[in-house]
Amino acid sequence: MRSLFNLCLILVLTLGASSSFAETNEEKGLRLAKEAEARNNGFIGDESDLEMVLIDAYGSKITRKMQGKVLEVKGDGDKTLNIFLNPKDVKGTKMLTWSHKSEDDHQWLYLPSLKRVKKISSRNKSSAFMGSEFSYEDIGSQEVEKYNFKYLKDGKSSTGEDVYFLERIPVAKSGYSKQIVQLSKKHLNALHVDYYDRKSELLKTAEMSGFKKYTVGKKEIWRASVIHMKNVQTKKESIFQWTNRKVGVKLRSSLFTKRSLSR
Repeated sequence: MRSLFNLCLILVLTLGASSSFAETNEEKGLRLAKEAEARNNGFIGDESDLEMVLIDAYGSKITRKMQGKVLEVKGDGDKTLNIFLNPKDVKGTKMLTWSHKSEDDHQWLYLPSLKRVKKISSRNKSSAFMGSEFSYEDIGSQEVEKYNFKYLKDGKSSTGEDVYFLERIPVAKSGYSKQIVQLSKKHLNALHVDYYDRKSELLKTAEMSGFKKYTVGKKEIWRASVIHMKNVQTKKESIFQWTNRKVGVKLRSSLFTKRSLSR
């Protein structure tokens, strides 16, 4: 029969061991972010038809159609190419993004009216993308290395789905002071993001919906079909909608070069 001293010693050692392995909120936030990244890696390539709807504060709408292609890059951020198909005033415009984990993204915009390629400087990454409520910063991949993470709480999304609430603060200069992400427990994709401006005031919100499952090899990958961005300060909105999406496609890397934009 164990003595009282031995029982107390075991209890102290057990509590000491459990506390030494307890995660901080920062460690848990980073772990969840890395798990989400790993869950969404391995897609190889993604191509789709895209529709972008711009809605002003009075409800008037402008619709633009695009083709979208994304190339997965191992060990770094993805490369994304968007080609505008219509209306006529933007037809032929191309946007190329090279996302990076440890440095600023590289972005170029081809303007057919000028027949030249314009580089988007890091100073302008908080500017609006083609008049939308999405910034150039939003168009780039949201690499884990670009943020400091903190787990806030478990909760429910607006649709009742179980989520983790995470805070992420940009490491480098950004148009945002912080973002609050609602991460789905089911498939580890963001369902909702609150964006706070440099004054720490709520600037805009993004709602992701219409999730679809794609199979690449033996892996299941989930992607949102709709992102609805609302600017709570200007009352303007923008909607991205993906159709005819194919995931796991092999795309030529030569499509994602600055030289290819003007072809």
